[in-house]
Amino acid sequence: MKYRDDMHGNPISQLGYGCMRFTKKGSNIDIDKAKKELLKAIEMGVNYLDTAYIYSGSEAALGEIISRNDLRDKVNISTKLPGYMIKSMKCIEKTFDEQLARLKTDHIDYYLMHMLTDLQSWEKLCDLGIKDWIEEKKRSGAIRNIGFSFHGNSDRFIQILDAYDWEFCQIQYNYLDETTQAGVKGLHAAGEKGIPVIIMEPLRGGKLVNNLPKNAQKLIAEDPKKRTPAEIALRWLWNQPEVTCILSGMNTTEMVEENCRIASEAEAGEFTDEDFKLIAGLRESILEVTKVGCTACGYCQPCPKGVDIPAAFRYYNETVISGKKSARFEYAQSVGIRKEKSFPSQCVACGKCESHCPQGINIIEELKKADKALRPWYMKIGVGVARRFMLR
Repeated sequence: MKYRDDMHGNPISQLGYGCMRFTKKGSNIDIDKAKKELLKAIEMGVNYLDTAYIYSGSEAALGEIISRNDLRDKVNISTKLPGYMIKSMKCIEKTFDEQLARLKTDHIDYYLMHMLTDLQSWEKLCDLGIKDWIEEKKRSGAIRNIGFSFHGNSDRFIQILDAYDWEFCQIQYNYLDETTQAGVKGLHAAGEKGIPVIIMEPLRGGKLVNNLPKNAQKLIAEDPKKRTPAEIALRWLWNQPEVTCILSGMNTTEMVEENCRIASEAEAGEFTDEDFKLIAGLRESILEVTKVGCTACGYCQPCPKGVDIPAAFRYYNETVISGKKSARFEYAQSVGIRKEKSFPSQCVACGKCESHCPQGINIIEELKKADKALRPWYMKIGVGVARRFMLR
């Protein structure tokens, strides 16, 4: 296993274990199977384990496996505060205490503000007194490093990045999200600040491995290095020195062994011109089957009515790449619960965006299609309820 520095002299394994996808047996986690796979990963050098308060049963399962096998001093535990559920300092303290109990530990190595989507979601926690709370927990040693996980665009990411003295961050990033989500712009911004970056969804939940378009499958089959779709995607990430650790939701021993093998070989700067050409071909093959030819350049922004046009088109395209259910959920998660509404239905057809679009997209009409695809009636109701609960 290769390791990268967390900027405080602590080695972090290039490959991290994403505990959200522990295998379930019925409605509960299959603890015996999870134990076998997790212990194998730790044996092979994985030392960064990621979970969250809202991952059903995950914290408790992780705590049981680590404590029963006396591994606490050999691993870094990362978990998250669900700020969107928090209404008071008392609630923050109660949640944190519950997490320590679940994880059977007296400290969290890497603690994140979970799923920040805009600056306002952080400022809401600041108004409750989160900064003083963090400092107290750091002084006591209950929290070793403080960070945040993010869903949104690069500009919003950088606003949050600049709003506090963060020690690490976690973003969705892969070769298809190079110009969406926090993107390469956000990755480099964190790198310039010396902030470690943890990568989630490196394979888009398996979408960059399974059900790839035929042209993409052909390119991979012709790869002279005989790499799998997963290996190509992971190596593209590790090729970038700003990437500290890649999370993988491994749920078979074979997957653990294969990913650990790749992580023991991959290095920053190893990609050749041919490797980059392959990635470009894969990206192009996937985007060929999308709905709208939006490159997320941002020239259409800001919309006078607040519509996040690149996000709408990004998730509209996801209805083809990842399926409608996944795209709708991700859109609701990253856009739906922002404090400021930014839905396509807010468009008044002023045409300002179309006059600036270098791709010549008929944005007004495509936004209508995107809104219909992403926000059927039941999603509108669900997001409306979530907004009232989370943003009040």
